[in-house]
Order: sequence, then structure tokens, then C-alpha cells
Amino acid sequence: MIALILLKEQQSELQRWSFPGKTIVKIGRSPDNDVVLTDSLVSRYHLELRQITNSGITTWRLFNQGTNGTFLNDVLVEEAMVFDGALIQLAQGGPVLKFQVSEPVSTAAPISSGCKHAGNLPDNLFCIHCGQPLKVQQVIHQYQVLRTLGRGGMGTTYLAWNRDLTSLVSTRPISLLVLKEMNADMAQIEKARELFAREADTLKKLDHPGIPQFFDSFIEDDKKYLAMELIHGQDLEKRVLKQGPCTLEQAVDWTSQTCDILSYLHNQDPPIIHRDIKPANLLLRHLDNRIFLIDFGAVKEIGTPLGTRIGAEGYSPPEQNIGSPVIQSDLYAIGPTLIFLLTSESPYKYYRKSHRNQPYRFHLENIPTITPQLRSVIEKVTAHKPRDRFLTALELKQALANC
Repeated sequence: MIALILLKEQQSELQRWSFPGKTIVKIGRSPDNDVVLTDSLVSRYHLELRQITNSGITTWRLFNQGTNGTFLNDVLVEEAMVFDGALIQLAQGGPVLKFQVSEPVSTAAPISSGCKHAGNLPDNLFCIHCGQPLKVQQVIHQYQVLRTLGRGGMGTTYLAWNRDLTSLVSTRPISLLVLKEMNADMAQIEKARELFAREADTLKKLDHPGIPQFFDSFIEDDKKYLAMELIHGQDLEKRVLKQGPCTLEQAVDWTSQTCDILSYLHNQDPPIIHRDIKPANLLLRHLDNRIFLIDFGAVKEIGTPLGTRIGAEGYSPPEQNIGSPVIQSDLYAIGPTLIFLLTSESPYKYYRKSHRNQPYRFHLENIPTITPQLRSVIEKVTAHKPRDRFLTALELKQALANC
């Protein structure tokens, strides 16, 4: 069964529709659709979601029929596969629906951890006496799953407790960590398997205080898993959507920290391009306001064959959109990231042509929170051609410091 959730500002739920047993769901402004949205940007018959079964594998596909277009996770699409947790926007600036696959509720009792101590509160994860987990959802490899942290298009992430501290590829004993599981439907797609493996291979060889530490990768019951450092924090997209635009000092500090991480990646041999720099992939640790760069599934090493288009709408430069990224492609994304941090609006809103024969660029003249000096930095780092941008992340960081 699937459900569609109408979101307010991509966070709170306004309305929900559930479709048990349906294989086609129609969405649009006309009253004979399964989901009726009266927004003027929505076409009468805007899109269809169809259940597709191939070789025993069931997936859902989106088919756009609207004149104003449909965006799947910020990317304009005509037809695309849809996964659990995906965000579907009907037209630029139109309503946003969250696609959710409803799974049967498990009636199995939690696995006992063996702790019998009294005096623990119902919501405690660990015993206040012996420190052992109180409730275990399941055991995967040597990891006890304590809680599901999130479900996305690529996989599910769990909060896990490691029972065997000697088995981790780590310089220090780690017991509480993040376990990332690749979705079964994604495991059937060759490109998805490649990206998942690439993330593990990349994280294994990186050692930087702004990158979560890699601990383990393994396959169990034909499912792929990654074990990574747990960072207690919130990504910048959620923070800004919840709290509003940040100050200039905060925006410059956070993007300068990001430049330090990018400088480390770009100075690897061969250089590593992240390809998906955006606020949702910048995690702010509560403890010390340190920025962590996450989601390395899209990384690419300089010198490897050209790949497919990867990147978020509004944050990807022209050369990346045709599968030819360079290190300046990561730097480009700092520009729209600053726009979002200082406005809490999609940078795509400010991306347009000045004249018919000129390339697209960001128009920031009427944004009061962006000073003329910072506007000059953003305009340079988002120049149409890579050679016209800052050459290195440290050069960009110095320009930001001068703001």
C-alpha cells in the first residue's frame, strides 16, 4: 500500500491519502482524480503514479502530464521511478507530496537484550545501571538495531549498537553508530548498487574531522550495509526551514568549514568530487557547531569515465548536468547554498536569464541579507564556465572571510 502526504513547507502534514490495493493513482485539479489539488499551478490531470511489476519485483513510476512540469526530489522529470520518502512537487512553487510506502506493522516483540535491571524509564535506550541496550528491534551481523532513524529513496538508516568492538575498522572502540541498509528494490538497479559501493570505497580511505568515519561494510541476507560514525546534529536544510534564515556570520562560517572539507577531497590523488553539495548534505553537530559533509554516494574521482547526471536542481552547475564535473563544480554549489541559508528559499527562484542571448545566472540584487561583497563572491563562484570561478576551495574560503 502507498500513501501520499501533502506537506506544508516540506515539513508538517496537511493531508494524507492512502491507496490499499490500487495500482494507478491519478493526481490533478479535476475532481475525478484520486488526489485532488486545487492549486492554480496544478493541471487538471497533472500526473499518474503506476505500479510496475517486472520479474517479480514491484516498483512505482511517475508519469508527468502537467503543463507546468513535475519535480521529483527537486529534479524536473517526465517519467521516473519513485521510492519511499520521495518528494513530488507539482510545478515550480506548487504543492509538495511525500510518497510513502506503507509496510505491514510488525507484531513481533522486541528482542530481549538480557538486561533485567529495574528503574529504567519506558523511553530509555540503555539501562541506567549496566549501560546495555534495553530494547532491540533486530540483530544484523553483530549490530543490535535500536531504532529506525529514517527511510529514503536509496535505503534505511538505523541507530545501532555494536556488540563486538574488536571487529570494526576503526582507530578507537565505537559502540553506538549508524547502520545504512540499501533498499531491496534499489538493489535490483545496477547504477544504485554502483553508487552504494562507491560510497563505501570512498569513505574507507578518507580521514577528516568533517567527514563521518567509516567503520564497516558487509552483505547479509543479500542486503548491503554500511556502518558509519553517528553525528548528533541536524542538516542545514532542516535547520533553516525550521528556524528561518541564518545570519551572514553563520552562513560564512558554515560554508567556510565546507570549503575546508572540499579542499581535503580535491587534494586527494586522484582528486575526489562530491557532486552533491547542498544544505541537506551539510550536517551541523550540536556539540560544537562543526559542519560534517555526508552522503558520498555520488562521488567521482577525476580521470574516471564520464558518468550520469547527478545533483540537486538549483545546486548543480551546467557541466555537471551533462555528466562532466570538475572540482569547480563542487565550489559552484556553495553559491546557491549561501542563497538558501540567507533567504530560506530555493535558489532556483533567483536563477534566470538577463537577456535572451545571455546564460542563466543568479539575480541577487534585491535580497537585503546578501551584501554587495558577498553577492560578488556568489556571482563569481557560480559563473557559467568553470575557468571563470574560484580555482580552489581555499581561494573561495578566503573570499568568504573578506565578506
